[in-house]
Amino acid sequence: MTHKIAESAPGNVIRPAEAADVPAVKAVTDAAYHHYIARIGRVPAPMESNHAQNVAMGRVYVAGDAEGAVVGLVVVYANDDHLYLDNIAVHPDAAGKGLGGRLLAFVDAHARALALPEIRLYTNAMMWENQKIYPRYGYEFVERRVEGIYDRFHYRKRLAD
Repeated sequence: MTHKIAESAPGNVIRPAEAADVPAVKAVTDAAYHHYIARIGRVPAPMESNHAQNVAMGRVYVAGDAEGAVVGLVVVYANDDHLYLDNIAVHPDAAGKGLGGRLLAFVDAHARALALPEIRLYTNAMMWENQKIYPRYGYEFVERRVEGIYDRFHYRKRLAD
């Protein structure tokens, strides 16, 4: 199922990723997270994901620019009681143009389409920019949890009926 944010605006189509998109999914994820390596002292978890498996399982949705190149993506898992947002990534060259907000709006619409009442996510405690961004989009802080080598802030967004 292809989801479109705005019919008339080129580059606003968010669609399920295909096998041919795997290299672009990896490239966008790596570009979006690379600058965090020095800050957190390790490779961020999204960079180590099995992108091919996530695409094959229908978990990845991509957004293209006006020329159709993949410049953003989300990775989501549907659970019985919530949609888990595993990864959101925007290529630095496409940052600051509202794509992240459109991807988050897509996640909301996707959760509603699946009749799921809540979206959950976490972010590394050292990615402090995210601690300002997610609340602006309706996510509430749930808890801080250390899981293995990762110190994470957990968030949720309850969707209105």
